[in-house]
Amino acid sequence: MNEKLTDFRQLNVWQKAHALVLSCYEITKRFPKDERTDLTSRLRNAAVNIPVRIADGFLLRSPREKKAAYSAAQMALEEVKYLLILAGDLEYIRETMEILEPVEEVGRMLAGLVRSVRESKTDRG
Repeated sequence: MNEKLTDFRQLNVWQKAHALVLSCYEITKRFPKDERTDLTSRLRNAAVNIPVRIADGFLLRSPREKKAAYSAAQMALEEVKYLLILAGDLEYIRETMEILEPVEEVGRMLAGLVRSVRESKTDRG
């Protein structure tokens, strides 16, 4: 655990968030065509913002800036959660609870990341 991370792709939370994006893309392929510009686009955009903000935060040195980037990822994650719930209520997806499990996992991991940055005394990693 003393090994210094050198790339955002080494972060477990980024890996899980990236997998969530891929799942969202797969799920939205099944949405009705009339949702392509609305719900599909919003869900994909919000999902992509999660690992993007994590990657951004990884590069930042200031704990305040890191926390802001990771918090932005948390906000995007909440948007994804709601949009998946909406898609389930609209009956575009059936396995809503299964789909929400990785969302919850990424949420817990992001909360831990924000907590670790808040508690860090240095500007590192």
